[in-house]
Amino acid sequence: MLNRRISFVVSLMRASAAVGGLLAGGAAIAQPQQAAPASAEAAPPQETDAPEIVVTADRVGLLERVPNDTVFGLDKPLIETPRSASFVSDTTLDRYGIQTLDKLTAISPGTYTASYFGIAGAVQIRGTLAENYFRGFKRIENKGTFSTPIGGAAELQILRGPPAAVFGPGKIGGLVNFIPKSATKEGKYLTEATGEITLTAGSYKKKNATAQIGLPVRLGGVQGGIYAYGEVEDSHSFYRGINPRRQLGEISVDLDLGSDWSVAFGGMAYHSKGDIQTPGWNRLTQDLIDNQNYITGRNTVLVDANGNGRLEPTEISPGGTYPFTTSLYKGYFGFTPAADPRFVLDTGFGTAKISPRTVFVSDADFSRTSTYTFYFDLVKSLGDNSEIKLQQFYDSLDNERFVSYGYPADYNSWTAESRLSVTFPLDLFDGGLTSRNLVGVSYRTYRGRKKESYNSGLLSLDRRDLVFGPTATDIFDSPFDNQGGLGWETDVKSRWNDFGIFLTSDIVIGRLNLIVGGRYDSYYAKSKDLGVFVFGPPELKTGVEGKKDKFTYSGSATYKLPGGFMPYITYARSAALEVEQAGDIRPSNIPNSFVSDSSLIEGGIKFQLFDNTLLGALNVYRQKRTQLGGLASIVQPTIGKGLEYEFRWLATDNLSFTLVGNVQQTKIIGPDKSTIYLPARIVGVSPQNGFGGAYLTFDFSQYGGVPGNYINTLVPKSVVSAFTTYTSDPLSWGRWGSTAGVSRASKTSGILPGAVVYPSYAVANFSIFAEHGPWNVTLNVDNLFDKLYFTPDAGVIADLGALPSRGREWRITLKRKF
Repeated sequence: MLNRRISFVVSLMRASAAVGGLLAGGAAIAQPQQAAPASAEAAPPQETDAPEIVVTADRVGLLERVPNDTVFGLDKPLIETPRSASFVSDTTLDRYGIQTLDKLTAISPGTYTASYFGIAGAVQIRGTLAENYFRGFKRIENKGTFSTPIGGAAELQILRGPPAAVFGPGKIGGLVNFIPKSATKEGKYLTEATGEITLTAGSYKKKNATAQIGLPVRLGGVQGGIYAYGEVEDSHSFYRGINPRRQLGEISVDLDLGSDWSVAFGGMAYHSKGDIQTPGWNRLTQDLIDNQNYITGRNTVLVDANGNGRLEPTEISPGGTYPFTTSLYKGYFGFTPAADPRFVLDTGFGTAKISPRTVFVSDADFSRTSTYTFYFDLVKSLGDNSEIKLQQFYDSLDNERFVSYGYPADYNSWTAESRLSVTFPLDLFDGGLTSRNLVGVSYRTYRGRKKESYNSGLLSLDRRDLVFGPTATDIFDSPFDNQGGLGWETDVKSRWNDFGIFLTSDIVIGRLNLIVGGRYDSYYAKSKDLGVFVFGPPELKTGVEGKKDKFTYSGSATYKLPGGFMPYITYARSAALEVEQAGDIRPSNIPNSFVSDSSLIEGGIKFQLFDNTLLGALNVYRQKRTQLGGLASIVQPTIGKGLEYEFRWLATDNLSFTLVGNVQQTKIIGPDKSTIYLPARIVGVSPQNGFGGAYLTFDFSQYGGVPGNYINTLVPKSVVSAFTTYTSDPLSWGRWGSTAGVSRASKTSGILPGAVVYPSYAVANFSIFAEHGPWNVTLNVDNLFDKLYFTPDAGVIADLGALPSRGREWRITLKRKF
């Protein structure tokens, strides 16, 4: 499989070279491609009207050094961009101690994320799950499949709203764009070799090592650079039984070929093992959250008759016929379900204190992930700030995982995209109207297979007594065992294509700046489900296909007021595919709802004051978008609205401050007819009589849920983070610095009436470093005051589980630059 994928990428690169040969016609000066700064702190000053303090004081990498094309596809300073966005440099990530995407609340508003089984795969932005991009190309969906690595990032770009038209179709809400480390700084190539090695050790046997090296390239008329980054980790975790082991390799090549040609290519390979999903705590009660009093007890009616360490379908329902009569759940239809001896806790029933380090995990649980990402850019400068660019992108995902409460999955998918674009300026009315324009075409294809088992109901989150620990009677069978028990109940083979045409214009008329853009997409999708237990008509197994054409657009306006204030307004309508956890499309959604619409209206003001040392943004928004609901083939509308603010202030050469936050509300537009699991108490069953099994509703709006619209209370109404950083002037032995801050989130709760409430909390982080010559040592302390708080689970088990917070964790990193 890997050889076939590499061959596919090589063929794309060869095709690019062939196109380059056809386009080449002679030329003059090469124009190297701009890239994000590899180290904002070490970068030379950028020519600007701002005084020198802006550069010398920015020792935490808070300010943007060069214009960026992430928001609209055309280079533009973020402060002048009429959209809400945050850029986070690698220096800021280090100083703020941000190691995973779910910690971005420290530096970016609106990014609080509910627990996706304890895996930081994607960020929730504005109350809905965001998408991951790599250099402006969308990656395969990652809804908690694996922890997205960010150690190799030169910069993370967080955009709130729809993606740029050039980026392809995407849902309104937001995205995180990963910019890999490269051999360019502010659009300039390295002039000498550089690199560093880090070794990290910390609490709970944390062990991590990284190495990176950048080399300039001078070969005849070719100049440029190569950059490589590698990372390995073999650590234990705050949560007992979870031992993440990860390896990451990254390489980028940027070359000026001469004759106005430049090329950039590279890739990233990632492998992880032990990044196990966990719902955290089960058997939720308010007393458990408030006082850590856990309800104990086990069911001994069901037994592991053949002694293989797990419950097979015939052991769960003796005499039943898998997959039709072997479930361990009962449907709820408005009246108390009949008693079931398999659900009764008949041994050890009582209460006990539980540690936040004890979560739902067993030795049978596993997760193995491999991803491969490649890119290739060929750029031809046409003079007069014009260029033509051909880009290729490839991303793949392989994941096998088992969660012992009953959720095995196997994902194998890849996607590839080709994009051709032309950038050119226009000058009309003797300079009275100027514009920069981007036009192009793109083609994206996807192939994937998703195998999961949950349809027959062989799962129960509350069956396990976490205090007692896992037993053979609360570990469910898995198709990975290959012993003829549980099969792949869902086996979706999916493929889809998208051909798009896009246009964006950045128009300046005096102090007024208008940005308009749009794209036309033609979609084709085909999926079939070969699983052993498929609900629906026969054509779901033979294959369902569909076509859809969509036009989407956006318009923004900014006006530059005197004094550095820039009010703006944006309106956008977008469309995107409704994809599943492997990037696939449900066969049942193709006839009517495999492409969904979303819209946004946003207004705000940006400003830069005190000689450009204080940058601020304040905005309000209202968005409409959709999300897949529960286990059923339902596309659920949502409406989100809120206020966001972000301030970055370089108070002195030594002292800087950041303040970010938001107030938001996301409403699910009912009736929500999703299939959702219910706590036993909701259906009128006591914990002792119900925790051994599971209950669910096939219509959340009618049984147990809210009949109409309801607020998504899994996301806090308000989140605010304030951080300060001090960096000393050079001393006789070197220099030192420290960062301290606190993030506060308001209360959350489950989505059912009378759900468990998770109190508001504030968590503090601290770091301090000392630097001597090429040596640097840094101490990071997360959750400085050992605060216990909770993050609710997401999806169909949102009211059954919550993840307790990690306690105080420390790590020491030794860095050697060369």
